[in-house]
Amino acid sequence: MTEETLAELGVALGDLHRVLRRTASQRTGRVALPDAQVEVLRVVQRQPGISVREAAERLGIAPNTVSTLVGELTSAGLLSRERDPDDRRTVRLGLTDAARKRTAAYSQHRLCLLAAALAQLDAGDRERLLAAAPALSRLADQVAHQR
Repeated sequence: MTEETLAELGVALGDLHRVLRRTASQRTGRVALPDAQVEVLRVVQRQPGISVREAAERLGIAPNTVSTLVGELTSAGLLSRERDPDDRRTVRLGLTDAARKRTAAYSQHRLCLLAAALAQLDAGDRERLLAAAPALSRLADQVAHQR
């Protein structure tokens, strides 16, 4: 493993992320949300009822930054905020129906793009890429824990 091959992997993953994100967003007919907003939505999707502080910890960013993002997403109709009945100082976050529809449409377009692109590769490349998916997921977890 050389710096060059590591750099190549990083560039390839970044390029794949950007092209999928941009193209899937275009296919939904919507402007892509900023990455930071998407990250907040993903955290809330995975853990409905998460607080702003908990989301900030999970994302590794400042709570005031998450609070700003939550405000933007709430104004856009994509997040709901509910006071925690046990601790009125804490706000719990949830996806709205609009956010669920938006993320479902985006995910469907992204899957179609991936399937179509994979179908254009030779069988060996396709099999290697699909077999690498669990390892790439573990790699993402490792990078996230290094923050």
